[in-house]
Parts: sequence; structure tokens; C-alpha cells
Amino acid sequence: MRPFREKEWLFSLLLSSLLLWLLCLGNSPLRDWDEGTVAQVAREIWRASFGSLHWLYPTLSGEPYHNKPPLMHLLIAWSYSLGGVNELTTRLPAAVLTALGVPLLYLVGGLLFNDSLSALFAALVYLTTLPVVRHGRLAMLDGTSITFFLLLLFCLLKSRQQKPWALGVGFCLGLITLTKGMLVLLLGGIAGLFILVSSQFAVFSNIYLWTGILLGIAPAIAWYVAQWQYYGSNFLQINLQAQTFDRIAQAVEGNTGAPWYYLLELLKYAFPWLLFWPEGFYLAYKKRYSLWGSLVLVGTTVYFVAISLITTKLPWYVMPLYPFLALAIGEKFSQIWQQKAFNSRVWAIFIVIMAIAGLGGIVYFTLAQEEPVLIVMSIVLTISMAVVAWLIYKCDRIFIPVLFSGMYLVLLLLMSSQSWIWELNEAFPVKPVAELIRNHVSPGAKIYTSFAYSRPSLNFYCDCQVIPATMPILQQMWANNDYLLLDKSRLKNLNLPMSKVLGSSEDFSLIAP
Repeated sequence: MRPFREKEWLFSLLLSSLLLWLLCLGNSPLRDWDEGTVAQVAREIWRASFGSLHWLYPTLSGEPYHNKPPLMHLLIAWSYSLGGVNELTTRLPAAVLTALGVPLLYLVGGLLFNDSLSALFAALVYLTTLPVVRHGRLAMLDGTSITFFLLLLFCLLKSRQQKPWALGVGFCLGLITLTKGMLVLLLGGIAGLFILVSSQFAVFSNIYLWTGILLGIAPAIAWYVAQWQYYGSNFLQINLQAQTFDRIAQAVEGNTGAPWYYLLELLKYAFPWLLFWPEGFYLAYKKRYSLWGSLVLVGTTVYFVAISLITTKLPWYVMPLYPFLALAIGEKFSQIWQQKAFNSRVWAIFIVIMAIAGLGGIVYFTLAQEEPVLIVMSIVLTISMAVVAWLIYKCDRIFIPVLFSGMYLVLLLLMSSQSWIWELNEAFPVKPVAELIRNHVSPGAKIYTSFAYSRPSLNFYCDCQVIPATMPILQQMWANNDYLLLDKSRLKNLNLPMSKVLGSSEDFSLIAP
């Protein structure tokens, strides 16, 4: 492609990704678990004075927060200072940074492939992958970490022609560390192994690389040292042991699964792109001596094996795989487009299944009287997948832009609805209950509830600590003159003389001491 065309594509990808990631970003409440926790930590940083060093030693409900370094929390606190505390400002920093990963992947692909078409297709696959968009819009750390990793790869590849670009590698390692902690060991290891496998040994003799690593990692090391000096061994036990290395051999907080857990996650959410990935991965194997082939093989196998062996299983751990999948599929699509010939009726069968699923969505959302936008989304999915299936059956390469367009429209409609965070339906809505608490309880108070587990989003919205407790503990807390939040059945079973019901919401009653 001509240079000005590359700039046009880059700008178009930037606008398309920002639209998709920012559309109706604040239209849904914060989700448990990460969003509520991240928002609470960020708000406590925002409330504290700069001289208090709260930005350096963050807290959660007044207690030291040792889970992750505070880069994202600081960005959200800054967002609060500009636009107030709400869902939009909470999600904005992570959404913008994750959206930047789309044009970044295009730039990385441009340095990996012999043609820009493969880079464009790879970026479009990444743009229209449901988990990338959905998790990237949440106030979480994973999308931002991937963007920093893509920037690292760009600097690494760019340094082959201009050595000073290697400085950026070290700074990106530092940013990953300050965002997601020890994930840097896995992503940094992938980058290092890619250098070895692709025989780019000259990179290791580049003085800019080691200077960048020294300067980039220094702030992260300084943060860890500061925490250790301030909190002592308690910080090391929680951050490095309980929240990092224990996840390898133990199921932290009960989050576990079979070794094929992440394969099922891909099967559930990575369609339709997973359909084209096997041939893309095989193509990478055939071209394993090329830059893109070696990166796809190293990144996919090392990362997938690593997260599969880790005992703790969480759905968003799979996200760093998607750039590698996108690169493999992008090259496969480029090959199809240039050769103008392919024969894979299996693709058409699975695309037809997606069209049928769209029909099922039309019926379901119509009968359930859900949001009209979901009905429109299902109609678009059905029509676009039917057209794609017909084009694949006719061996017409035009199925590629039709598929991209259809998936982008489907995701736009989903993100404009209030159903893109479907986990909110797993438990009671927190905002009405939080409003009940705020109306009667002072901020920072402790409230004991009969609900089965803690909900960080509820803590954030009510600005109190809502602590789950068993029946005997609830009885004891009542004797200690604490507030109780009880469902109807527990309220009947507990003997609470002289109790006063301050109000009720979502089947819960707030009981005054």
C-alpha cells in the first residue's frame, strides 16, 4: 500500500476502535469483582491529598491494597478529578488504552508481514473480537497490559532499522509491571524467546535495549521496594505470594478449572474468528522461519500452555492470546484475498449455524421483551452471517469485508445496549440497595449482610463495607449495635428485639441497631 493509504487506514482503525470502545461506556453499573475493587481503590486515591502519599500506598476501604501496582488506579483517579466519580470516568482510561491496541497491532503487523493487507486484516480481527472489546471496556487491567505489550513488540521490531527504538522495550516492560505485576515475566519471556527463535541476536548487543530496560524497570522496582520498606514482609506475602505465585499451584479464591478451561473459553466467545484460526496457525507453522510465523507460534504456544497449567483459572487470563490469533488469521485472509481462490465448505456450515443462532436471538429477545436494540442486533447477525455463508459457498473472497462489517455492526449494537455486561444478572442489582444504605448510613461504616458473598461494586456505590456473615455472627453483630442488611427469610429467622427497619430494596431490609 502507498504511505498515505497506510495513514488513512491507521486513522480509520483508530476512530473505529474508539467508537466501539467508548460507545455508551457508562450505561451499565460496575461489575464484580475487578471493577468494583479498582474503582474503590481509585476513589480513595482521588479523595486523599497528594502530600499523603496515598497514590504511592493505595488502600481499599482504608486497608493497605497489595493486589496489583496502582498505575491503572492512578489513571482512574485522574479521570475522577476531570469528570467526577461515575461509570464513564471509571472505565474511560482502560477503554481508551485498550482501543489503542487496534492501530498498534496494525503497525506491528506492518513490520512483521511483507504486505500491509495482512496487517489490516489482523487489526480488523482484533477490533471485532467480542472478549477483546467487552473486557477492554471494563475497568480492568488486561486490555491495557496487551496494548503495552503490542507497543513493546512495535519498538522491538522498529529497532531492527533504527536502534534507538529499543529504548521503548524497557519502558513497556515497566508499564506492564506497574499495571499487571508479574505478568511481565510471561510476556517479557515471550518477547525474549521470539528474539531467539527469529535469530535477531543483534538486538541483545543494542545498548539502547539495556538502557531502556534499566530506565523503564526502575520505577517498577522502586515501587516494589517502597511497598516492602513500608509494609514489610506482609506486602511480599500478599502481593508476590498469595496474589501471584500461589495462583500457579493453588486455586486462589476458588477459581479453578480443567486444563482445557481456556479452550472452552475460546470456543464460547472467539467465534467466528476461531473458525479460521487452525488454518492460520498451520500457515504460521509452514512459515515458521518468518518473523510473523515465529511470533505467532511462540506467543500462542507459550502463553496458552502457561495459563492452562496455572491452577487458578479466570476468563480474562486468555486475553493476551487474541493478538496472536489475529495475526495468524490476518495472514490467512490476506492469502485468500490475493489468490482469489479457496475451498472450505466447513466454514460455510459453521457460519450458517451462527445465522441460525441469530434467528434464535430474534425470537428470544422478542418474546422476552428485552431491549429493542438486541432484536436489531440479532437481525444484523442473521443477515450478515447468511450472506457470508453464501459467499463462502460460492468461493467469493468478498466474504471477508462482509464478515468484518457484520461483526462490527453486531458489536456496536451490543455495546449500545445495557446487556453487554451480562454478569450483572447473576445477583441482585447493587445500585438500589446502595442508595438505601447511603440514605441511612454514614460513609465508611460496616454493615453485615446475610448475602452469601462480598460484592465490591456494592461497597463502592454505598461507600461502606458490606460484609457477608453467618447467622450466629449476624446475631452477634446485632448485639454489638451494628447495621444489618438482611433478606426476608433471614429477617424472619433472626430474633432481633427492638429492631428498626430503615427501608427495603431488592428483597433486602436495612436494620438499624
